[in-house]
Amino acid sequence: MSIDNIIAQAVAKAVKELYNVEVEASSITPQTTKKEFEGNLTIVVFPWVKAARKSPEAVGTEIGEWLVANEPAVNRFNVIKGFLNIVIEPTFWNSVLNDIEKTENYGLTAATEESPLVMVEYSSPNTNKPLHLGHVRNNLLGYSLSEILKACGNRVVKTNIVNDRGIHICKSMLAWKKWGQGATPESTGKKGDHLIGDFYVLFDKHYKAELNELIEKGMSQEEAEKASPLMLEAREMLRLWEQKDPEIRGLWEMMNEWVYAGFDETYKRMGVDFDKIYYESNTYLEGKEKVLEGLEKGIMYRKEDNSVWADLTDAGLDHKLLLRSDGTSVYMTQDIGTAKLRYQDYPIDKMIYVVGNEQNYHFQVLSLLLDRLGFKWGKDLVHFSYGMVELPEGKMKSREGTVVDADDLMDEMVNSAREVSKELGKLDGCTAEEADAISEIVGLGALKYFLLKVDPRKNMTFNPKESIDFNGNTGPFIQYTYARIRSVLRKADEAGYSMTDYSKVEPNEKEISLIQRLADFPAVVAEAGRTYSPALIANYVYDLVKEYNQFYHDYSIMREENEAIRSLRLCLSDCTSRVISTGMSLLGIQVPERM
Repeated sequence: MSIDNIIAQAVAKAVKELYNVEVEASSITPQTTKKEFEGNLTIVVFPWVKAARKSPEAVGTEIGEWLVANEPAVNRFNVIKGFLNIVIEPTFWNSVLNDIEKTENYGLTAATEESPLVMVEYSSPNTNKPLHLGHVRNNLLGYSLSEILKACGNRVVKTNIVNDRGIHICKSMLAWKKWGQGATPESTGKKGDHLIGDFYVLFDKHYKAELNELIEKGMSQEEAEKASPLMLEAREMLRLWEQKDPEIRGLWEMMNEWVYAGFDETYKRMGVDFDKIYYESNTYLEGKEKVLEGLEKGIMYRKEDNSVWADLTDAGLDHKLLLRSDGTSVYMTQDIGTAKLRYQDYPIDKMIYVVGNEQNYHFQVLSLLLDRLGFKWGKDLVHFSYGMVELPEGKMKSREGTVVDADDLMDEMVNSAREVSKELGKLDGCTAEEADAISEIVGLGALKYFLLKVDPRKNMTFNPKESIDFNGNTGPFIQYTYARIRSVLRKADEAGYSMTDYSKVEPNEKEISLIQRLADFPAVVAEAGRTYSPALIANYVYDLVKEYNQFYHDYSIMREENEAIRSLRLCLSDCTSRVISTGMSLLGIQVPERM
């Protein structure tokens, strides 16, 4: 049982005995005492002041005295207004540390067959371009969130919806057909997704030139856009695709296969994966069918021009188009179709969509529509809405080719990690293979940590140079501390130091602080799962690492002559390294054993 639970249960007993008030121990939440006050845990006593008919100070004092007399874990206390600060018996912390050391998968809760089934959708790429920096944040958030929810005892299905149809896909196809000269990933030596992305940019270049010509001939912008031969050809290609024209479908399948092979390579290097991938080309007709079913039931209505709408004004929203007058579907319809297929495949209890905050309204509407169409999780679907990520030089645009590709970004991060590690002597004595492996782990760790340590709801600027620093709140700083701890433990092993009984040792203030920080880990994981925030894990691990480094700076481990004290410090180091490793793995980040 954790120290928080022990104190909560003891306080509940004290309140019952002193004031005859029944209180659930689960409703009592001990907080870590603020640094400026003496104590390890603080209890707020205001909830019982009325029943006690005494001042907050008197209530705090009475509960504190009861705890000292009846709970062996409590050494002493002090009261500041309505706050009871409790000092835990120093040797009691040894049993807390011992429990952590003995607990397999400490901080994690295993799922059972009865656990809720949560589906997390992330990535959602288009097959007309490679993954870029925005996708990187999306993928890392989605993957980390999935791992955290698993760690909280949920069954999790990681899923992806690939946008593989529509006018934007036809633009790349048309550009390849016109100007590609039969180019393939093999003939060009390019990854398939990069090759197709080049044609998407090429289409936009020719389209803009065409518009300028038409405008120079006297047309307005709007007239030029309607008259553009290129855009008319792209629309005709989409019409033929929808009619399942064999030539167009063949071209589409070939180019998509190139892109999927490229995506798979990027996902693998990024360290993210999926249990099930859905494709819009398979879901949009399912959505149309579901909307027509809603129309029959009176959930939707049809306008004179034959388009189908949903009236959401009773929920404070507006009217939403679901099928155009020509019968073609919109994004909302596709999302309904995807939901239908997913619900057929899995008995989902909760659905989480990891999508940027520009789609907030879309998911408000989707939630209402799914609920009205009979999906039991529709009303409670979660839109994990995150902020945009920019570079120091500003926003990115796919059409203009100014995005930072995920592959290029990962290459740059790994190269930077190699240079910085080399300069600081972190790769001294490494073989070429070891140096490559460490550079990869550190470079990608820096990227992931920098993107995940920020509150996901906030917009952020990604600064590659800042992220690779070996000092401060960065991935490399945490990874280096982990490698240092593992080095100490290896040296202890080589010296033949075995773990002996340290239960009678009275830990010092820094050791207690570190044990208490380790004891917080399960609660941090639970809170990260409840609030859908990988940033809580990231910043917890950083604080833990800072705490350990202060301890390591002030106290010797290997040169400590007292065997019991040395054992305590070795155990503390081992537990810290395990929690760092577990915490970072919840962020999808590897930690190197040597550095």
